Amino acid sequence: MSFQPVLPLGGLAGLRFLDRTLDRQSAAFVQAPEIQRNTDHFRARIGQIDTAAALVSDRRVLEVALGAFGLQDDLGNRFFIRKVLEEGTLSADALANRLADPRYAEFARAFGFGDFATPRTQLSDFADDIVARYETRSFEVAVGRQDESLRLALEARRALGEIAGSDATERTKWFQVLGAPPLRKVFETAFGLPAAFATLDIDRQADEMQARAARAFGGDSIGQFSDPDRVEALVRRFLAQAQLAAGPPASAPGMAALSLLQSTGSARSILEALY
Repeated sequence: MSFQPVLPLGGLAGLRFLDRTLDRQSAAFVQAPEIQRNTDHFRARIGQIDTAAALVSDRRVLEVALGAFGLQDDLGNRFFIRKVLEEGTLSADALANRLADPRYAEFARAFGFGDFATPRTQLSDFADDIVARYETRSFEVAVGRQDESLRLALEARRALGEIAGSDATERTKWFQVLGAPPLRKVFETAFGLPAAFATLDIDRQADEMQARAARAFGGDSIGQFSDPDRVEALVRRFLAQAQLAAGPPASAPGMAALSLLQSTGSARSILEALY
C-alpha cells in the first residue's frame, strides 16, 4: 500500500507534529508507484513538448503539469487549459490574466507557450522544477484527504509569501488572495467571516479583509506577509478558528493518538509505531 501522511492530531498540535516529520513523510510519499510513474513519464516526455496542444494531449504529462500548480481538478478541461497556455501572460487581455485565481497565470507563465518563441519546457532544469512542485502539492493534497485545515495551512505558508512579495499593488494582491480558493478560505476562517461574505461585491470584500487584517495584525497590507512570522501568526489563527468551528473530537481515535504522542515524546517514535 502507498504511504499516506500520518496525522494523529489536528489543529495546531497536528501542524507541529507534521512540521517535525515533514521531510521523512514527504520523502516516503513521493516514492509511491503512482507518483513515480507520473514523474518518470513527465521527465521523459516534457523536453519533446513545445506546444500547448502537445501538452494537453498527453494526459499523464498534463496531470503533473496541473498538479504542480494545484490545478489538478482541471484535468478534464483540456480546451480551457490549452487556451490558458496559448494566450500566455504578456497581454493584459490574456485569459490567464482575466481569471480571478492567480494560479492560472502562474501556470501559464511557468510553461511560456504564449510568451516566448521557445517555451520553457526546453530548459534543462524545467522538469526538475515542475516535478518538485508536483511532489509538494501532491503531498499537500494527500494531507488534505485526512485533514483539510492542515492542507490549507501548508498552502498558506507556501503561497502567501509569493503574493506578498510580488510587484503588484496592494489592492491587486488582496484580489489575488480572494481569487485563490485556498488562501481565501484561510483568511475567511481566520477572520471569522460567514459564508455570505463571498456574495458581497469584490471591492467590499477587499475592504473588509483589509480592515480585519489591520485589527488582527496591525497593518492592512498583504505585503506584511512577506514576513514568515506574520504568516505563522495567520496560520495559527486560522487553525484555532477552524478547530473551534469543528467542535470537540467526535471519536476516541484522536484521544488515543494524543496519548501516543504524549507517551513517545517524539515524531519518529510515532512513525515507527504506526509503520
